[in-house]
Amino acid sequence: MTPRELETLGHIASGHTYLQTARQMGLSRHTVDAYLRRIRTKMNIHTTAELTRLAITIGL
Repeated sequence: MTPRELETLGHIASGHTYLQTARQMGLSRHTVDAYLRRIRTKMNIHTTAELTRLAITIGL
């Protein structure tokens, strides 16, 4: 995963919405969604719960 993808994952795992994450990172909501789609594809993840588990596993 890229550093930006990891940063995005950290925000979402902390309970932030896509819009809150986008604002904090200076991105559009669409870009946040794209980063998370890439993570899901790379890691074969299908749900937000699995994304959160991944974040915890890697220490975010």
